Amino acid sequence: MKKIVLALAVLVAAGIGAWFVWRPAPTAPDVAFTTIEGKTFSMQDLRGKVVMVKFWATSCVTCVKQMPGAIETYNEYAPKGYETVAVAMSYDPPNYVLNYAETRKLPFPVTLDTKGELARAFGDVKLTPTAFLIDKQGHIIKRYLGDYDVAEFHATLKKALAAG
Repeated sequence: MKKIVLALAVLVAAGIGAWFVWRPAPTAPDVAFTTIEGKTFSMQDLRGKVVMVKFWATSCVTCVKQMPGAIETYNEYAPKGYETVAVAMSYDPPNYVLNYAETRKLPFPVTLDTKGELARAFGDVKLTPTAFLIDKQGHIIKRYLGDYDVAEFHATLKKALAAG
């Protein structure tokens, strides 16, 4: 009897482990973004590209610290099919966001989430920076919270760009 119980326990554990390994990646919500210049596009429009959706705020020290690296990454990988969408949190004053984007010459789309709808759609984002790396098919590959390992991120990005 003990052997049967042990065998069942091993099978259940193996099944749970397999689910975590082979479960389908969640799909990014099909939201619409409006840039600070008034251009509108959706996640659906970005299919075929690897996309980083980054929730940030001008008052977030880590966000501001990461921005030069985000610009470098964008400039290096955009020609290879990479897009960044910087989503300013609802509490960030629009004039601060506009000033930051203009003075830093942010090369990627910057959007305002004035009603918090984008943050809610991406799992009710509250902390910044929170970023989602999304593959060409629109699946969330990885979620980044706070500071992250840039080398690991670039390796993951390269792998996603190389995937069909």
